[in-house]
Amino acid sequence: MMARDPQTLRGTMRSFFSELKRRNVLRAAALYIGAAWALAQGLAQLFPAFGVSDWAVRWIVVAAAIGFPFVLIFAWFYEFTPEGLKRESEIDPSESVTRATGRKLDRWIIAVLGVAVVLLLANTFVLHNDTNKETALPVPAKSIAVLPFIDLSPMHDQEYFSDGMSEEILNALAQVKDLKVTGRTSSFYFKGRNADLRTIGKALGVANILEGSVRKQGDKVRITAQLIQVTDDTHLWSRDYDGDLSDVFSLQDNIARAITDQLKAVLTGEQKERLVQVGTTNTDAYNLYLQATDALNHRDYKRMGDAIGWLEQVIRLDPSFAQAHARLAMVHALGWTQYGASESEAERQAKLAYALDPKLAETQYALSFLARKQRRYLDSHEALDRALALAPDDASANFYDAQALINTGYTRQGTERLDRTLAIDPLLPNALHWRAMQYLFAGDVDAAERMWKRAGDAGLSYANVGLAEVAKARGDYARARALLLPVMLTNNDKTTCLKNPGASLPVFLQGAMGGDAAERARALAVVDECLATKPERVPLWAVQGLMELAPTERALQVIAQGPTTDDAGLFNYFWSPKRRDMRRSLAFPEFARNVGFAALWDRYGPPDGCHRQAPSNYICE
Repeated sequence: MMARDPQTLRGTMRSFFSELKRRNVLRAAALYIGAAWALAQGLAQLFPAFGVSDWAVRWIVVAAAIGFPFVLIFAWFYEFTPEGLKRESEIDPSESVTRATGRKLDRWIIAVLGVAVVLLLANTFVLHNDTNKETALPVPAKSIAVLPFIDLSPMHDQEYFSDGMSEEILNALAQVKDLKVTGRTSSFYFKGRNADLRTIGKALGVANILEGSVRKQGDKVRITAQLIQVTDDTHLWSRDYDGDLSDVFSLQDNIARAITDQLKAVLTGEQKERLVQVGTTNTDAYNLYLQATDALNHRDYKRMGDAIGWLEQVIRLDPSFAQAHARLAMVHALGWTQYGASESEAERQAKLAYALDPKLAETQYALSFLARKQRRYLDSHEALDRALALAPDDASANFYDAQALINTGYTRQGTERLDRTLAIDPLLPNALHWRAMQYLFAGDVDAAERMWKRAGDAGLSYANVGLAEVAKARGDYARARALLLPVMLTNNDKTTCLKNPGASLPVFLQGAMGGDAAERARALAVVDECLATKPERVPLWAVQGLMELAPTERALQVIAQGPTTDDAGLFNYFWSPKRRDMRRSLAFPEFARNVGFAALWDRYGPPDGCHRQAPSNYICE
C-alpha cells in the first residue's frame, strides 16, 4: 500500500473540518459544553438548599460527559429545517439552512455562556461569602497576643503557675476596649512550638506579641516580660519584675499597664487605677485556684474531681474569693457525675459568686450552660445576654451564645456569633468544629473539610467526627464509618447501654450510613437494645440513629423525654437541612412546647424558617 501524499492528507483534513463547520457540529459541541457547565453551576448552588449531597452534581457531570459524543454524532447526521428534523443526506445542498441555523446557535451559545458566568460570579461572591471571611483582614496596630510564659522554676514543676500569670495578664488586657486581644486558646496553641513570631502574628491577626518567663522559688517570683512588634521583631520593651507571691497581682498589673502605655491604649473607668483585679490576698488559695484552672482549661475530665477539691479548699481559705466560686460553678456545670460534678452545686456556687461580684461574666455563662443542660432555654439566653453585656469580647461567652442560638433554631445569628468568636480566638477548636458544621449544612463541603482539619490541628480530639460527616456528604460511607467507629469505641461512658459495643457499633454504623433495608433494620435493633436499658440520658449516637432510621414521630418522642448525653450536638443536627422532615412533622408544635423552645420563641421571636400561629404554637420548615 502506497503512503498518502501529505498535501492530499492536508486537503482531506481541511475538507473534513470544513464539513464539521458547515454541519454546525462545532457549534453544537460549544452549546452542549456551555449548557452542561451552566447546569452544573446552577445545581451546585440549588441542591444544598434541598439537602442534596455533592455526589449528585458529580454524577450529572459524568452523565453529561457520556452524552457528549452522541451529541456530536447527532449534529453530523441530522439538520433542523423549517419542516422539522431531517437526515442531512436527505437534504439538497441548495436547500440547506445550516448557515441560518448556525447564526441561531451562535446566539444560544452566547446566552448560555452568559448564564454560566453569572452563576459562577454569584457562587463566588454572593453564596460563598462565608468562605471569603477566611481571607486575611487588616491587622490593627493596637492588637496583641499573650503567649504562655515559660516555667523557669528550679524543678520545672510550676507550669500551671506560669500559664496562670499569662492568662491573668491576657484577661486584664481583654477588658481594654481600645485593644484587640487574641483569646487564650489561640495564644496557648503555640506553646512548645518552634514557630517564629511573624508566623504567629499572621496566624492570630495581631501586630504585637507578649512573651516571657516565670521563675518561682519558695515565696519569691521573678517575671520577665518583653513586648515584640511582629513585623520586624522589634523589642518595644523588656523588663524583669521581682516580688513575693503576695505581690503577684501587682506584678501582673504593672506588666499590663506597661503594655497599654506602650501601645497607647485608652483606659476607662476603674482601669485608670487598676487593670488586674485582686481576687484574693491568700497565696495558698491563689496557687490552688491556678491548678484547678489548668484542669478546666484543658477540659481534663479525669482531673475534674481534683479541681473540685482544690476549689473547695480555696473557698475554705478565702470564702470571699468570687472568681473561685465562679470557677467551681463552671467545673460542676461542665463535669460528669462520676467525677463528683453536681448541677445543684453549680447553681449554688454561681449564686455565691454573683453575690460577691456581679460583674463576673463567667458566673453568667456558667448559669447559662447549666440551664441549657436542663433545657431551660429562656433562662440560658437571658444569662448569656448578661454575660455578653459584661464581657462582649470574651471568647467563651460569644461561643456559648453561638451554641445556644444554633441549638434553638436561630441559625443565622448563631453563625454570625461563631464568626465573632473566631475573630477573637481564631484557633478555638470547638468553635472551628461548630463553624465547620454550618459550612456543611450550607452545602460548602470543601470549606467544612478545611475547617475540621484546622480544628484537628488545633487539638480537637473528635475532629474525625466532622471529617466523617464530610465523607458521608460525598457519599463515601465506608470512610465515614472507619472514621467514626474508633471515636465511638473510646467513649465508653456513651456505650454502657450495649452489652458488646465492639460487635454492635459496626452493625449500627453499617445500617445508619448507606445501609440497605436489612442493614438498617439491624442498626435500629442496636438502638433498641440501648434504649431498652432505660439510660438516665440517652446517648447522642442512639438519638441520631433514631432520626435516621425510625419514624419521625418516634424520634421526636424520645428526644422530648429529657436531655441526652449531648443536647448541644443533637440540636446542632436537628436544625440542619437534612432534618427538615422532623420540623415539618405534625408532632413538632407539641414537641417545641415540651422541650422548651416555644417559651423562648415567645420572648425572642420565631427562629429561622418558623412562624407563630398562636402563643406557644409554631410551624417550622
